[in-house]
Parts: sequence; C-alpha cells; structure tokens
Amino acid sequence: MSDGTPAARIPLNTLAIAFGLVGLADVWTATSAALELPAGIGNAFWMIAALSWVWLLVAHTLRGGRTAGTLASQLRHPLQGPIAALAPIVGMLLAADLYHFSPLIGQILVVFFMAATAAFAGWLISTWLGGGLELESLHGGYFLPTVAGGFIGATAAAEVGFTSIAIGAFAVGLFFWIVMFTLITARLMFRPAIPAPLAPTLVIFVAPPAVAGTAWFLIAPTPGPVDYALAATTALMILVQLALIPRYRRLSFTLGFWSFTFPFAAVGGYAIIWLNILRPAGWQIIVVAVVTGITALVVAIAIKSLELLRRRDSGNPILTATRPDTTALLVDSITTDPMKVG
Repeated sequence: MSDGTPAARIPLNTLAIAFGLVGLADVWTATSAALELPAGIGNAFWMIAALSWVWLLVAHTLRGGRTAGTLASQLRHPLQGPIAALAPIVGMLLAADLYHFSPLIGQILVVFFMAATAAFAGWLISTWLGGGLELESLHGGYFLPTVAGGFIGATAAAEVGFTSIAIGAFAVGLFFWIVMFTLITARLMFRPAIPAPLAPTLVIFVAPPAVAGTAWFLIAPTPGPVDYALAATTALMILVQLALIPRYRRLSFTLGFWSFTFPFAAVGGYAIIWLNILRPAGWQIIVVAVVTGITALVVAIAIKSLELLRRRDSGNPILTATRPDTTALLVDSITTDPMKVG
C-alpha cells in the first residue's frame, strides 16, 4: 500500500464465489441427467468451478504472505472464521465429481477433504466453547462448518460409494442443523437486525433441507418419509425467502451477493431431482426454467462483481476490493476490534 502499511488479508467470504460455481455445476449435472443432455456441459461448469477454487486459494495464500495479520486470527474471528469451511467443502464437491473420471483419486480426495472439514469444525467449536462469543456475531455462515459440512460430506461420500460414512456425516449435519438453526433464529428474532452487508447470509436458511434431501436420495434412492419431510421443509424455507425479497431488493450490490448463489442452486438441483422422479406433465419445461434461472442468477452476479471490481481496479482487483461491501465490514472488524473468541 502507498503508506507502507501491510495490506489486509483477503476476506474469507470471497470463497463463496467458488461455492456458487460448484452449485451451478451441480445443477447442470442434474439437468443433463434428467434431460439426457451431453455430460460435457456439466463438466465444463465443473472445470470453471475448480479453476475458481484453485485461483482463490492461491490468491489467499499469496496475499496472506504479505500481510501483518495471521491466518489464525482470521479463523478465530467471530464473523469470518466459520466461512473458512468453504475451502474444504468445495474441495469435497470437486473430488466427488472427479470420482467419475478417476475413482481412486476421487475417493482419496473426498476422504481427505471430509477429514479437513471435520478437523476444522472440531477446532472451531472448541474455540466457541471457550466463551466470549457474542450472540450478535452469529450469522448464516455459522451453518457452514457443521451443517453444510455434514450434509455435503454425506453427498460426497455417497457419490463415491461410502454409504456408511455418508450416513454418519448426514447424522452430524442433522444434529447441528437443529442446534444452529435454533441459535441463529434466536439471534435474528430477539436481537437487533443484522447489518445490511450481512443480510445476504439469510438465504442460507433455504440450503440445509435441499442439500440434506439431495444427500438422502444418494443414500436411499427410493423416495420415502425422510424425502417428503425434507421436501416440505425446503418448500417452507422457499416461502420464507420469497417473503424476504423486498428486504433483499433494498440492498446495494456487494460481493456478499455470492451468498445467494449456492443456496438457490442447491434448491434448483433438488427440484430437478424430484421432477426427474415424479415427471409431472411438462416437467421438462420446468427443468429448463430452473436451470436457466439459476444460470442467469450466477451470471448476473458474476457480471456485477466484475463491474464492481473494475471500478476499484488498482492493479489486482480481487485482492484489493474491500469497500463498501461485506468484505469491508469483515476487514474492519479484524483490524479495529479485539478478538472475541479464542
């Protein structure tokens, strides 16, 4: 920086970019299976997602080596810490897709990233149990290490043939879904409204039942009571999101809008699975509408992000774009507030 002060670390919520892209890739894979389209379409999206994931990890690593802040302090921060789980979670999804091309490597990487997710979740929970975490710090990102980690881990494990491990991971996701839903809902209901830059994280409430439903279909392909229960819960969460649209519309665009991408992609993919099973009249048209809508959402957010970064171009935009979006809130919290956990 011009005054000689080391630049801040890249906020961890930028990992939501890769998360949204793997969600889009999964929607296209489900669409290809349902409509018998060439698998290459979905594979192209998986490649884009993989490249974005690697790019973000490299960018975080290189930037981290030039800053005064430590990765440990970033991971312990009450706002940023849980979001770091996206790194191994995206890795699990990419590894599960790789399984279809290289089964052994795919299985090894799924186990590796599941272990990394579990280890990080265990460590993070231990810091929370140390006390000092304020209720106002809770946001939708707290679903990631345990709930998303469990359900997505179940999806990845079932995809590569580890059904017993998938059932265990599903149980972990279900337990923490109940715990985190209770805590975060209580915070949202009984404490002041979350800051506008964090409002997009409210969309994550729609993801757990859809991701859980997708995982359970892989564990037990024949629809049963669990599937209907998860579908009904997903429908209710969709209604909640529809009611939140006026609030979302009042928000100025930020990089935090990437929070919208994976949850809606998860719902879209889950809906396509159900449509492919039930096959009501005109179901193919609905599938096309779903995949088109999700693709349009991700593309629109990507275009707006590039425009936002271009306006703040100073040589390497992704490493320096920090205001006025969610990343600014997170960076300012790290640099001005004392640590509240750990």
